[in-house]
Amino acid sequence: MEKTSQSDRRWFGETVIAAVSTGFFFVLIGIIFVINQNLWTKIIDYLKDFTTVQIAHTSINVPVPATPAAHTAVYSATFQFALGIAILQILILAMRVILGSRIRRTAETTGNLVFWFGAAYKLNNLSGMESTLTHNQQLTVWFQFWAVIIILIGLSLVSRAAVLIAARYLHKPKSS
Repeated sequence: MEKTSQSDRRWFGETVIAAVSTGFFFVLIGIIFVINQNLWTKIIDYLKDFTTVQIAHTSINVPVPATPAAHTAVYSATFQFALGIAILQILILAMRVILGSRIRRTAETTGNLVFWFGAAYKLNNLSGMESTLTHNQQLTVWFQFWAVIIILIGLSLVSRAAVLIAARYLHKPKSS
């Protein structure tokens, strides 16, 4: 009998994780398009609605939808995607622990989990944007969303670092 090396087990585990991730991604996209009628048309309308707005007290122009509240169906579908990816990250994290992935990959998955759950939460808020809000209020909600996304990127990186630090601390050899 051949003995399987740890690198062979890791390679196998990473291959399984990649296959599950890819399959889940395609299933998720399919489900989102099935449950959201005319989503492709709504996405096209959303992209056509972009204009630029000058950020107050600066000379910086940024792209925004001309009417952000008119696209809640797109935000809702994006929320569904983010929630699906967040759930996938839980599955991947469990697989990484069970299959003995490198700590660097486990930390990466933990960071992804933080990002996607946070993005799903904020996208859910964005999808509930009321069309009764004034245009300036809609723009405020839009910019708050992007500010939170930037914060989530930072939190994701911090959570990755926390896992790496914890792993190093927990695996530190005991001095006699």
